[in-house]
Amino acid sequence: MNALDLFRLDDARALVTGASRGIGKAVAIGLADAGCDVALTARSLPALDATVRAVEERGRKAVAVAADLARPGAATDLVEQAASALGGLDVVVHNAGTLPTAEDGSPKLVPLEAADQQDWETVVAVNLNATAALCRAAHHHLSRSERASLILMSSVAGLVGTPMMEAYAATKAAQVSLARSLAVGWARQGVRVNALCPGWVLTDMTAFASATGPLSDWLTSHVPLGRWASAEEIVGAALFLASPASSFVTGHALVVDGGLAVPDGGLAGHPKPPSPFAAA
Repeated sequence: MNALDLFRLDDARALVTGASRGIGKAVAIGLADAGCDVALTARSLPALDATVRAVEERGRKAVAVAADLARPGAATDLVEQAASALGGLDVVVHNAGTLPTAEDGSPKLVPLEAADQQDWETVVAVNLNATAALCRAAHHHLSRSERASLILMSSVAGLVGTPMMEAYAATKAAQVSLARSLAVGWARQGVRVNALCPGWVLTDMTAFASATGPLSDWLTSHVPLGRWASAEEIVGAALFLASPASSFVTGHALVVDGGLAVPDGGLAGHPKPPSPFAAA
């Protein structure tokens, strides 16, 4: 077998949550390139139109499912709809997530002691409770697949100290823990479970930071590679974890962060501007 064939997923049935934009959209298109039929989810169907077109242009089936993961039961419903439309599931990439947001849609960056409890509970409901519900529902289908892979899109925020984003960071750390526990529990059923931990990636969710010079400069100063990643730079890692190329990899947290999480990696020889939060 050609080594590149290990990354093929011909006729595999994949579900990607949060697929309307950013990392989720890029991963969905990458899975289609690798041969997957893909069920795509977002809060509204129109938001998925561009991703659906991109998947279909690659000759693969695309199924759009609207789901608001803040709603109890939504995660279970979307898994069942996706599995029914595709005839089962082989790959699940759970990418959907949220930050605390203000009424105008901008992220709330405040320390824990000043944060609203309701904001905490909203983030936990979407990033952790819905993750558990989705995994529970997906198990029924993945355990019937001979090439089952579940990928939880965590974040480097769950691996390093992330002040002002405590709720997000805590839930992302929990996803890593959940992936490890499920990997052990489901291994003998042939279901691989891994977490993928991107660093600072240019997406709509991070635009508040990347578009703000002092904050962006401060964040990238802690990245040894010295820049933001594109969403497309996360696709290769996702394909690796989804494909036979990683057939002996489970319970792992794959970090794609430009070196941010390396102990002291962001400290040696890289001058840093003052923190924009220093006076907060």
